[in-house]
Amino acid sequence: MNLVHPGEQLDHYKIDTLAARSGMASIFRGTDLTTGRAVAIKIPHPEVESDPALFDRFRREEEIGKHMDHPGVMKVFADEDRSQVYMVMEWVEGRLLRKLLNEEKKLPPDRARRITLHVLDALDYIHAHGVVHRDLKPENIMVDANDNIKLIDFGIASNAASRRITFAKLSQTMGTPDYISPEQVKGKRGDARSDLYATGIMLYEMLTGKVPFYGPNPFVIMNDRLLNNPVPPREVDPTIAPQLQEIIYRALERDPKNRYASAKQFAWDLEHQDQVGVADRPELRDWKQRRTPWPRKILFYVLLALIPVVIFALLLWVARPS
Repeated sequence: MNLVHPGEQLDHYKIDTLAARSGMASIFRGTDLTTGRAVAIKIPHPEVESDPALFDRFRREEEIGKHMDHPGVMKVFADEDRSQVYMVMEWVEGRLLRKLLNEEKKLPPDRARRITLHVLDALDYIHAHGVVHRDLKPENIMVDANDNIKLIDFGIASNAASRRITFAKLSQTMGTPDYISPEQVKGKRGDARSDLYATGIMLYEMLTGKVPFYGPNPFVIMNDRLLNNPVPPREVDPTIAPQLQEIIYRALERDPKNRYASAKQFAWDLEHQDQVGVADRPELRDWKQRRTPWPRKILFYVLLALIPVVIFALLLWVARPS
């Protein structure tokens, strides 16, 4: 339930229209009565304020946004004189990349490249300021009519002081599993290269109309990237240049050490595709071979079932007559 409605005034902001609603908050288009500029006002749902983890996520997004100043990053305005909890951000005309992909299915290579370069420019900025987004996906990227972008939702972003994320918390903390890097699946904290991995996933999706890893549930999706190789983009669309396919593979390397080390490196290859050497990758040959995590799971459950047997045997050993 929202605490305000269109037409009402919230401190020195006038609420104009409800723009979006999510599980955590409602976003209104509003007007700053002091400056006259249009703003976005994000108001958390009451249950968010009572949940320490969710409220921390809301506060983290606000704190990071207030310190960012880049055309590709959603700006949060500092405003300490508030009668209730809300966040005031710049108003951006455009639509989510997710909506664009839902409508277009896939994008021409030049447009996918252009959008990706804008994303990489924004990532280069936040990474230089010690921030890792950690939840990059089409739902968190706004695209305007000229394909300029804004990164949004820094609720689970990290900096040097962030704590490690465990596998058990991935689903609730990291959101959708489609864009999570292999190191995050393994429970590691991840760094800037995890954002570059997610960018590679989105580039693959923009070019082919589908994500490279899939499955019936989050566990299978996350493990698919640890065990299998995606369908090569050129198998889906032969018009994709071999160099562009090679760039995607470099971004999607399982081992972060083999991945692009920075957004600048990734962007340089996109801007100089004629100078990108195409490797003879085993991923281009063995992508049809599919492995599943079931043997590992079976072993886990067998060992789990043996625990009471072992305990019972120990009890018998301890209780045996001297």
